[in-house]
Amino acid sequence: MKNSFDLLIVGGGMVGATIAAALGNSDLKIAVIEQHSPDSFNSESEHDLRVSALSIASENILTTLGVWDGIASRRVCPYRRMKVWEVDEQRASTEFNSDHIGSDHLGFIVENRIIQLALLEKLKSFDNIELFCPVDTESIDYSPGCSMVRLADGREIIGKVLVAADGGMSRVRAAAGIGVHSWDYDQHALVASVITDYPQQDITWQQFTSTGPLAFLPLSGSRASLVWYNKPAEVKRLLQLNDEQFLEQLQRTFPACLGVIDQLLDRGAFPLRRQHAQQYVKEGVALAGDSAHMINPLAGQGVNIGLLDAAVLAETLLNAHRAGEDISSYEILKQYEQQRRSHNLLMMQLMDSFYRIFSNDLLPLKLLRNIGLGAAERLSPARNKVMRYAMGLEGKLPALAKGEKI
Repeated sequence: MKNSFDLLIVGGGMVGATIAAALGNSDLKIAVIEQHSPDSFNSESEHDLRVSALSIASENILTTLGVWDGIASRRVCPYRRMKVWEVDEQRASTEFNSDHIGSDHLGFIVENRIIQLALLEKLKSFDNIELFCPVDTESIDYSPGCSMVRLADGREIIGKVLVAADGGMSRVRAAAGIGVHSWDYDQHALVASVITDYPQQDITWQQFTSTGPLAFLPLSGSRASLVWYNKPAEVKRLLQLNDEQFLEQLQRTFPACLGVIDQLLDRGAFPLRRQHAQQYVKEGVALAGDSAHMINPLAGQGVNIGLLDAAVLAETLLNAHRAGEDISSYEILKQYEQQRRSHNLLMMQLMDSFYRIFSNDLLPLKLLRNIGLGAAERLSPARNKVMRYAMGLEGKLPALAKGEKI
């Protein structure tokens, strides 16, 4: 049948497109369905609000897939240092430096749209991948080994394996009857794009306060992305201020190391939620990225663990296909879940611990975190171990994350 595929990926964002790219030029016939086509890139345009901090493991994945050049040729900002400290306690701080582990950078800050553009561009070069974009989906019918997506224009697409890469409100996950454990953090993240009076910076930092962190992400030139975590009511109040009033609030609240803010470019906000699927796979279906898990963005690990999902799922499917096994079988797909679910749960619990320890003014915890930050700065081996873990270079890694082809 014309519209019958081995793999039917719903969601052509960063995770879904990475899964497809990792299987490009294979014998598997793949369909990728994406509702929105990203706007083309213009180097003269300002940075998007939505950016991600890509780890070295994520960079390795995208480089091995031949996608990184398409990203770097547009716009990226490498960072070499990362600093965290307690409010009013500069002496209790930790700074991570790429020099400590013999690297010239810790990661890159990249606009999400640029990552997606480079990936979709790559997908169009593969004969075994058909991209349906932009399209609206009318319905999703899950059936083990033979699922169907009906598009709004009447086309029906059948897939042996249905992959959910359609975000936290996944329709694929709902169609497959997979539940989630979730709760809200009662906290929103306000994101602002600004121009500061500093030139290009190579550091990302977080200052912890009782209402949540204040974070700085460097962008190209004097541009920067600021993240202000706070209660929903306070974030709503801040968004209602005019630009002049908002800039005054930023300057008054953020630490002096931010420097003078010359201009506000854009701002927006989103609620923080933790969510984890009760299972990642059933026969003929697999969840990846936000469809499987939503994590506190405190350390910027959401996109990185999503790309690791993509790498492991692609490797699992390709190895099974090469061995002549049924890629839709629960036994095969379970191998992916076993590699990723426990790792993701550990990362989620770690981010929760940071959130609860740092987002309060209880004196015992304040003393504990100050001691911890100071100790981390002095204990180089431990600090470097944490750094490598954050960069995705520790633990069992898929081949792509190590820069190896699958």
